[in-house]
Amino acid sequence: MTFKEAIQDPVFHMIAEAASKKEVSSYVIGGFVRDFFLERQTPKDIDVVTVGSGIDLAREFASMLDEKPKVSVFKNFGTAMVKTQDLEVEFVGARKESYHFDSRKPVVEDGTLEDDQNRRDFTINALALSLNKEDFGRLLDPFDGMKDLEKKIIRTPLDPEITYSDDPLRMMRAIRFASQLNFRIEPASLKAIKDNKKRIKIISRERIVDELHKIMLSDRPSVGLSLLYKTGLLKLILPELTALQGIEEKEGQRHKDNFWHTLEVVDNISQNTDDLWLRWAALLHDIGKAPTKRFDDNAGWTFHGHEFVGSKMVYRIFKRMRMPLNEKMKFVQKMVLLSSRPIVLAQDIVTDSAVRRLIYDAGEDIDDLMTLCEADITTKNPRRFKKYHHNFKIVRDKIAEVEARDHVRNFQPPVDGQEIMDTFNIPPSREIGIIKDAIKEAILEGEIPNEYEAARKFMLEKGKSLGLKPA
Repeated sequence: MTFKEAIQDPVFHMIAEAASKKEVSSYVIGGFVRDFFLERQTPKDIDVVTVGSGIDLAREFASMLDEKPKVSVFKNFGTAMVKTQDLEVEFVGARKESYHFDSRKPVVEDGTLEDDQNRRDFTINALALSLNKEDFGRLLDPFDGMKDLEKKIIRTPLDPEITYSDDPLRMMRAIRFASQLNFRIEPASLKAIKDNKKRIKIISRERIVDELHKIMLSDRPSVGLSLLYKTGLLKLILPELTALQGIEEKEGQRHKDNFWHTLEVVDNISQNTDDLWLRWAALLHDIGKAPTKRFDDNAGWTFHGHEFVGSKMVYRIFKRMRMPLNEKMKFVQKMVLLSSRPIVLAQDIVTDSAVRRLIYDAGEDIDDLMTLCEADITTKNPRRFKKYHHNFKIVRDKIAEVEARDHVRNFQPPVDGQEIMDTFNIPPSREIGIIKDAIKEAILEGEIPNEYEAARKFMLEKGKSLGLKPA
């Protein structure tokens, strides 16, 4: 098998020429090769390993390009990056590694191509293709990575117990690749991940989250999430999520397994959005159900206030995981807090005032909220499935109708605090807040239209009831 079909870009021949000038061997290795043979869209970053100095080869390659790009050198890692057109080519010298038990950072020595392939995480990432003039395009596959590609298997080149113990992040990467590629982790590797799961504690939260994000962005995140659960990693990373697992029965009444339901919701929403944070909202939408679960003799199993509790938990999870405590987190919090509101509307008669309040509270995120709620339908009963989706369509239509008429989304009351102070000649005071809230409530309840004249008239009446007189 050759690589010549893929080498249509002259960049590969230029690397080969640069390697020839430096009298070193060079190979393209890793994700670019893997994805080429999988017929996936090949990545724009290319890893080149050379038996020699990767930094020297990068400089030689850059000098041959017309644009003479800057060579970004990372001496601590012995690597160099060259950006040309829409490609990022990273050069590194072949190396062998050894690890200390308390760190995933290896002790690095110069090595051969075979040493470099031995240190790779998986056989499918150890595939190398020659960029040397004498055998340009030849595949070097010492671990039968091509067979693993064909069989859709994730397997380590060497003993998986050592591979995962040395660098525990590889456990996350194995599961991420299984999720992204829809591959199966071979039994010995799966056992090794279970055996070494506690080693994940030496990995930084940022690196863990980076792999989690990639799992969440795969076509079916449940593949990766269920593997994280079955290997015991998820309980160490997101115990709030695994706390949802299980069905409890009391007095003949049971509740659904909220963990596996959640994974279904994440898969459902992933069919309709690539928004990472909306997918995170789906993952955490029921997170408050574990701490709020109660059994009531009359009502059965209840989860009162789980949306409010869950929204508070989002902050703690984001902070612990060192995820961004910014608008992204606030968006997830809002989605979790409001996640049941449209469901309640879909079950009852949809009133204009209830829809106005929902639009006001959700603001610009109302469409995302509806997408989340529709993904929350996981019933296997075809009649109920059709009914629930029909009810949500009624809610969506009502939202469009009310918004077109009342313009409530992110509205500000037509009369502001300054006008209230000027009208009644009063300083900042409690009465101003009372009047502003009353105007807002009147608009949301449909007592007055969302218009200036109606709001001003209402302001005067409300002020009068508080003993205020126009100046």
